[in-house]
Amino acid sequence: MKKGILITLEGNEGCGKSTQIKLLCGYLKKQGRRVYLTREPGGTAIGDGIRRLLLDNKHARMSPECETLLYMASRAQLVSEGVAPRLKKGDIVLCDRWLDATLAYQGYGAGVDLEWIRRLGRNATQGIVPRLSIYLDLPVELGLLRARRRHKADRMEKKQLAFHRKVRRGYLKIAAAAPRRFKRLPIGGQDSVIAVHEKIKRLVRNVL
Repeated sequence: MKKGILITLEGNEGCGKSTQIKLLCGYLKKQGRRVYLTREPGGTAIGDGIRRLLLDNKHARMSPECETLLYMASRAQLVSEGVAPRLKKGDIVLCDRWLDATLAYQGYGAGVDLEWIRRLGRNATQGIVPRLSIYLDLPVELGLLRARRRHKADRMEKKQLAFHRKVRRGYLKIAAAAPRRFKRLPIGGQDSVIAVHEKIKRLVRNVL
């Protein structure tokens, strides 16, 4: 059976990961690779509906546990419908966020039990672990400013600065615990989109 490779991009709000993962997808396709690009939450009709619920400012009272379960539901559908079949075909799967995001945001950020998240995650992901995860580490304050300038802030972007700092510390703990898989990529405010793209390409080439 063919076996593909899962590569994920992570980061706090406004870090540019959605732009970067599209650039990476284009680069890999030009190299003749078969690539499946998707995102979390979303990536399927069911997941996109869940995404709208999660980001809607009308749901300000949503509990962290409810958030966790909704993210897992979207993830389970994405894995079943898209990620697992594509990996079996031998494709490169690029995903904008993965289970690490739930650990960082709902676990380290909002205080949901980390072991509970991991247990749910093993089922939702069917045990699939990324070959490479890249964390775009832009200063939190700068990222939030960029995100809020681009569009009206969604429910996650409206959370307090202290929450987003906890999320970043969570990502750094994940990176320290899984240094071979999870790579921190520091980004400065002056770094261009292309400069960051070149750094990401180098990391990806190492696993391909």
